Amino acid sequence: MRVPSMPRLPSTLTLADDAIVADLFSVRDCLRWATSEFHAHRLHFGHGTDSAWDEAVALVLGALHLPWDVDPAVLDSRLLGIERERIVALVRTRIETRQPLPYLIGEAFFAGFPFEVDERVLIPRSPTAELIEQGFSAWFDDRPPARVLDLCTGSGCMGIATALHLPTCEVDLVDISVDALDVAKANIVRHDVGRRVRAVASDLFEGVAGQRYDLIVSNPPYVDSRDLAAMPAEYRHEPDLALGAGRDGLDIVRRILREARTYLNDGGMLIVEVGNSQHHLEAAFPTVPFLWLEFERGGEGVFALSAEDLDTHADVFAASQAR
Repeated sequence: MRVPSMPRLPSTLTLADDAIVADLFSVRDCLRWATSEFHAHRLHFGHGTDSAWDEAVALVLGALHLPWDVDPAVLDSRLLGIERERIVALVRTRIETRQPLPYLIGEAFFAGFPFEVDERVLIPRSPTAELIEQGFSAWFDDRPPARVLDLCTGSGCMGIATALHLPTCEVDLVDISVDALDVAKANIVRHDVGRRVRAVASDLFEGVAGQRYDLIVSNPPYVDSRDLAAMPAEYRHEPDLALGAGRDGLDIVRRILREARTYLNDGGMLIVEVGNSQHHLEAAFPTVPFLWLEFERGGEGVFALSAEDLDTHADVFAASQAR
């Protein structure tokens, strides 16, 4: 597996930081110190971790290029001075800039696989990872979907992970951002799925005209204007294009609901994450029987609709307008 390059960190540490480096000896020492620092500076966690300890584990192991399931005996290993300096610099940068950790180490895990990420793409964290790991078996129990569309793909994590878990399917990754697609292409190469996965620059469905899919999955921009304004500092490092979607967060979702059926095979499924905008969607379409999915590892705001559901409510979706 190729190790992602580390971002550029401060070239020098303060005298106080030098003293800390001198007092840290083992991986365990670094974990304890980083956890205390994160607590003291009241960081926000929501980009792959949910506590100061988990963040410290991810940072220290990432800085040392160690796997998340490393043998616990490694925790008592003594570190080289340059390794301790790297960890202290990462901790300081995380605190001072409020950059999400995956941007600092250049990598995030999704559905069991590592993906390259930077500030051109949203950091993978969708609960749909569980559906991917299960091969979408709730809807495709007899045979897996042959063709899948990952709409608003960003880093490509959902589509590429689907291709890795379902080795017979073909996947199109679509995004309006050329910068995001550059990251997705790097992840296609990283996971060697170029024979079955392609990246397409497109404003939603425009670039895949005439194509049909058994499954369309999407984590589109869905944050409403109120939530966007109140987001913690960490989220402000992510691209606005991947987050905000109008006053009620549904500008993109409305378009998907209006247009998806044209690209979905009979018997196909549409699965879309709308997060906190779930209540806006239910209010906008009170007659539509959205199936809201439940996840063992937590998460909400993901709905599923069948091709038949889209047919039944086509007039409602066609009449919808952005608020």
